[in-house]
Amino acid sequence: MPTDQATVEQAIEKHIIPMEPYYLPVGKEVGLFEAAYRGKLPVMLKGPTGCGKTRFIEYMAWRLNRPLITVACHEDLSATDLVGRFLLEGDETVWHDGPLTTAVKHGAICYLDEVVEARKDTIVLIHPLTDDRRILPVEKRGTILRAADEFMLVVSYNPGYQSVLKDLKQSTRQRFIGLEFDYPPAPLEVDILTHEGNVDEQTARDLVLIGEKVRNLKGHGLEEGVSTRLLVYAAQLVSSGIHPHLACEVAISSPITDDAELQRSIREIVTTVI
Repeated sequence: MPTDQATVEQAIEKHIIPMEPYYLPVGKEVGLFEAAYRGKLPVMLKGPTGCGKTRFIEYMAWRLNRPLITVACHEDLSATDLVGRFLLEGDETVWHDGPLTTAVKHGAICYLDEVVEARKDTIVLIHPLTDDRRILPVEKRGTILRAADEFMLVVSYNPGYQSVLKDLKQSTRQRFIGLEFDYPPAPLEVDILTHEGNVDEQTARDLVLIGEKVRNLKGHGLEEGVSTRLLVYAAQLVSSGIHPHLACEVAISSPITDDAELQRSIREIVTTVI
């Protein structure tokens, strides 16, 4: 980690959200998140893939004027990856802070995306940060860091994809307040597609209707419905001049299933609506 204060500030500056992200509140999630931030409470975002969890946290970081440090969790994510490590630089061994340590020191929002994908011993590491201690033990340096007042820990996961082997233990879950997310109501989703996909309102309505009908296939061979993100991709393709049927093929049908029968059903939905 750089020691020069100006260099440190520059490193943190890159995590600042410079412009307001486009986000339409669905319920009371904005006020609840702000209350959690003021109370120094950790937050867990729960919801299906592509429903707006990441966009929400970006919007809240901008709204609260805090740096946002995001970690995409995976099965090889270790405690060292989060906290930091010693690295050889020339003839010296130099300590480099990990993303969690950086956030703790500088009062950033640390967002652990899909936290259940991380190793269980790594998840245990965050426990001391989620109660009134708000500390981070750095064992390799023999130190304990107290979190800056502005530090906030946020995790997310998709309950629909979790198995018994990949789920948060109660000892972890009960350290967070939980905000539930789902796909937006149709009128809001139309607004999102109009803005993010740069299409006219009727096209947005057609795509949202397709999305609703495809989501009704969940449980009938489809693991999860089409996300708002994929509907935006379809809208962006249509906006660029791609025929709506082809746009839906590559942005909706192909990504969510390899099953030929399900793909045929989705095509039928598309041709019925458009």
